[in-house]
Amino acid sequence: MTKLRLSLGLAAMLAGLTACNTPTEPLAPGEVFDPYESVNRDIHSVNRGLDRAIVRPVALGYVAVIPDPVQIAVANFAENLGNPSHAVDYLLQGNFRMAGVAAGRFVINSTIGLLGIVDPATTEFNMPQADTDFGQTLAAWGVPEGAYQELPVFGPSTERATVGLIVALFTNPVSFTLTTPLNNTRFVAEAFRTLGDRGNFSDTVDSVLYESADSYAQSRLIYLQNRRFELNRNNLGDTPTTGDPSLDPYGDVFDDPYSNAAGDPYIDPYDDPYEDPYAE
Repeated sequence: MTKLRLSLGLAAMLAGLTACNTPTEPLAPGEVFDPYESVNRDIHSVNRGLDRAIVRPVALGYVAVIPDPVQIAVANFAENLGNPSHAVDYLLQGNFRMAGVAAGRFVINSTIGLLGIVDPATTEFNMPQADTDFGQTLAAWGVPEGAYQELPVFGPSTERATVGLIVALFTNPVSFTLTTPLNNTRFVAEAFRTLGDRGNFSDTVDSVLYESADSYAQSRLIYLQNRRFELNRNNLGDTPTTGDPSLDPYGDVFDDPYSNAAGDPYIDPYDDPYEDPYAE
């Protein structure tokens, strides 16, 4: 528990710093709070170079060689080991129902799901997916989003999400109970799941990184749209730091007329979320 207290103390300190870094004036429509843009673009260039030279070839080789059932098993295993963290974050957000779902998914998939290799929580018990993080917890606590950042290797982020990432590395309850080799297995499995995603969605990722007129601006736009939509979907609340309605989680851009009564959006086949707004 000492480790947990230290991590939460670090989170409080970093969140305080993030809260101080907010726009002093309202931003113009289409403007993003990106005071580190020059540095971010340099990091983005390095990340693109790493992707082109290492990540993309390895990911394409991974999905070409490894059978789909094995990829799915690895992804399930990695996802299952993340459920304890999800449960803690849902508790901290005051979402007790989803905290129970995350805990239940972990118990079911770790037992009859063969340590999470298969996913009976979804296929047999119809339990919803549990997906949150400490960055979303900070949003629920009212911590501002802060400035946009591009992190080495990890890619697009915000100051608040970066704090959540740092804390997540230390607060997964699994790390308090498993030995070091088994704990490391979680990170290895997550790395392989990421490779699988990069390989299986290669066309989409390539279109953003290598076919956009401005891959940095395109990546930033897609990340902020998706991140703020997740916050809105989870009813965590957030105060937009930009006047651009496309980046506003409460704007009409997310009022999907095809949503069902439960509010689950259906994909509009005529809407391309990866369309490059900077292309001529």
